[in-house]
Amino acid sequence: MSNDGAAIPPSSARAIQLQGLTKRFGETTAVDAVDLEITDNELFFLLGPSGCGKTTLLRMIAGFIEPTGGRILLGDRDVTAVPPNKRNTGMVFQSYALWPHMTVADNVGYGLKIRKIAADERARRVTAALETVQMEALAGRKPNQLSGGQQQRVALARALVVEPSVLLLDEPLSNLDAKLRLSMRAEIRRICKGAGITTVYVTHDQKEALSMADRVAVLDRGQVVQVGGPRELYERPSTRFVADFLGETNFLPAVVKGRDNGAVVLQTPAGILRSTSAPPEVEGGRAVLCSLRPEAVRIGGPADGNRLAGSMVSSSYLGEVAQHVVALPGDLEVVTLELNPRPFGPPGSEIALTVDPDQVVVLAE
Repeated sequence: MSNDGAAIPPSSARAIQLQGLTKRFGETTAVDAVDLEITDNELFFLLGPSGCGKTTLLRMIAGFIEPTGGRILLGDRDVTAVPPNKRNTGMVFQSYALWPHMTVADNVGYGLKIRKIAADERARRVTAALETVQMEALAGRKPNQLSGGQQQRVALARALVVEPSVLLLDEPLSNLDAKLRLSMRAEIRRICKGAGITTVYVTHDQKEALSMADRVAVLDRGQVVQVGGPRELYERPSTRFVADFLGETNFLPAVVKGRDNGAVVLQTPAGILRSTSAPPEVEGGRAVLCSLRPEAVRIGGPADGNRLAGSMVSSSYLGEVAQHVVALPGDLEVVTLELNPRPFGPPGSEIALTVDPDQVVVLAE
């Protein structure tokens, strides 16, 4: 299944509903009146910086933290006051929390044993869960005989074996090295989508969210600031925070001059730009901020397009790509990325930049 940001069908059943969910710790509001709907079989990410409330939100869904206000529904069932062991959720923690004295199979089957599942059924489900995460050959090993990635698979199997209605993942890749994190992204998505289970995944890693999620909720200071597919959020952020948090971007101040053939005409200190990616409520005379991703800003291009004249400040050759910093009128600087870069002139060299109107994103706030 693609994670290109296609909209979730309105008819999809709601696996999780959060209604005005709030959590205060003394005078601090960690989660502030969050409303969210997560659909069946969706891989849904809670993304934001440290301290934004995403882990608190996940732990309230799991039942480990009691909300100050609001409601949590799993399907049509209100579980706000239901204890964790009665919610039919599975959780994978950052630390994996595997029993070191137990084998892989015993770790995976522990939750079934607590639930008093018969031994033959327990064995069948443990085998099936280990096959799902491709760890059946290591069922007899102890956790200290496994790599970090293998331990993470065991933790996933342990959560899946109880056949939860919702799987909750709290930064499951944070303890792995960069190369292993990269390879495990596709593996976790394969496992979750293959199991057909609704999954809520907490991370502060933008690349994880963009590469894995069906949809993402971006959080800031306890509030959900935007929800959408990865492509939608990256290419059409609604606020400066979302644009800046999801990746490098250039911000240009502008004043709306009006509209022309469906495009918003913007006066920036560096010249006129046209945008077809502006909120409908933007009116003439309003001061706004534009976001231009570095990969959208091209060197050269048609003279009749969105063209900005500047001078080279610095250029960093990175092999397959070069990063150029360009000075523009109005004491502005922008960064542009050039694939398959060619040699360029020294600092101070004149340079013309172009950007397509649909890549000039006018931010609502």
